[in-house]
Amino acid sequence: MPALLRTLQPLRSRGAEVVVVDGGSTDGTWLLASRGGADHVLVAAQGRASQMNAGAQGARADALLFLHADTVLPPEADRLVAQALAAGADWGRFDVRIAGDAPLLRLVGALMNLRSRWTGIATGDQALFVRREVFAAAGGFPDLPLMEDIALSTRLRRRGAPACLRATVATSARRWERHGVLRIILLMWWLRLRYFFGAAPQQLADRYGYRRRPGPAAAGVAVLAKAPVAGLAKTRLAPGIGAPAAARLQRAFTLDTLRTAQAAALGPVQLWCAPDAGHRFFRALHRRCGLALRSQVQGGLGERMRATAQSHFAQHPGLPLLVIGTDCPLLAPGHLQAAARALAGHDAVLIPAEDGGYVLLGLARVLPEVFEDIAWSTPAVLAQTRERLRAAGARWQELDSLWDVDEPADLRRFRELAPAGPVPGEGCA
Repeated sequence: MPALLRTLQPLRSRGAEVVVVDGGSTDGTWLLASRGGADHVLVAAQGRASQMNAGAQGARADALLFLHADTVLPPEADRLVAQALAAGADWGRFDVRIAGDAPLLRLVGALMNLRSRWTGIATGDQALFVRREVFAAAGGFPDLPLMEDIALSTRLRRRGAPACLRATVATSARRWERHGVLRIILLMWWLRLRYFFGAAPQQLADRYGYRRRPGPAAAGVAVLAKAPVAGLAKTRLAPGIGAPAAARLQRAFTLDTLRTAQAAALGPVQLWCAPDAGHRFFRALHRRCGLALRSQVQGGLGERMRATAQSHFAQHPGLPLLVIGTDCPLLAPGHLQAAARALAGHDAVLIPAEDGGYVLLGLARVLPEVFEDIAWSTPAVLAQTRERLRAAGARWQELDSLWDVDEPADLRRFRELAPAGPVPGEGCA
C-alpha cells in the first residue's frame, strides 16, 4: 500500500476531518488523496510552510494537527490531543519513532524527543497540534523553505509550553537510510546551528537538498468531454461493465478532470462538449461550477481539436493553451503546471500516453499542422504528431508519460492503483 494511503486510512476511520495539500506533485499524490478518503484535496505552492498554511485555511475544525505524508499517528491520537487541549494546553506534539531497522535510529528518535522536552521546540516529524485561534495569533507557519517548524514552535512557546505526548508517531526512515544516519545527524545539527546564527533559510534548504520548482506560468485549459450517455460513452469498457456503468464512469472522470484543471489555477478553463453543450450534465456543470461551455465542432478529432485551439487563441492572444481529454485520471494539477512552465520556452509540449497517443497537448501558438493527417485512436498518434511538429519547425518538450483508461485492463489497473475511497469526481474545485 502506498505510504500516503497508510497515513490517510487511520485518520478517516477515526472520523477526523482530513485535508491533503499537494505541492504540484506528479507522482500520483493527487489521485491517491482523492481516492483515499480525504475531505479536501488542495493545491498550494510547493513548500511545507505554504502547504500547511493552506491546509489550515481549508480546514474547519477548532484544533489543527499537521502531519507529514510519510508519518503515521497512533490509533488513539484524536483522544490524546483532545485530552491535552482540555487540560489547558494550547499546543503540543507527539514523541517520534523513526521506522527503520538500524538500531541507531531508535536512539535518534529518543534524543529528538528528549531535546524537544528540554527546549519546548517541536519538529514537523512530531505531528504538531495547536488550537486554531492560537495558530492564527502566531501568524501561521513563517514562509521559510526550511526550519518553519522551529520558527513556529518558537512563537508558540512564548504563549506556553507544549504538551509533549509520549505516544509515538512513526515517520519514514527513507532519507536517513538513503544518505546514512550519521551523515543526516551531523547535517541537521549543522543546519540548526547555522539557523541559530542567522543563516539565510534558502541557503539551508539548498544544503539540505530541497529543490523548489519554478514559479507558476499562465495557460488556458480546454477540456474535451463526451456527454455521459449510455451506449456512447466509454464504449470499449461497456461490454465488460455495462453501458450504464460506462456512462457513470465517464461522468466521474469528467468531473475529476475539471477539478484537476481548476485546481491547477493556470487561467481560464473551458469545457468543450460533444456532441454539444446542451446535455443536462453539461448545463448542470455550468450552473454549479460556473464553467464556460463550448460545443465541439462536427468532424473528426483533429478538426475538433484544431477548432478548439483556434478559438482559444482568437479569444486569448498570447496565452498558451493546454488541451486535455477526460480519459486519464492520473493527470494531476502538477502535470498541468509543469506543462504550462514548459511552454515558456517551447512552441509545444506533450505528455505521451503509454498506448502511443498523448494525454495532453500544449501550444504556445496556433500550430494547425499537428492536427492534420493523424491516424487518431491508433498507436501512431504520438509518432505522427512529432513528425508534424518537426516539419513545422516547432520546438517542443515531452514530459513523463501517463496512461489512459480506455480498455478493461486499464480499468483494472486503475482500481488496483487506487482501490480505496469514493469514485473520483465528486464536485468541482
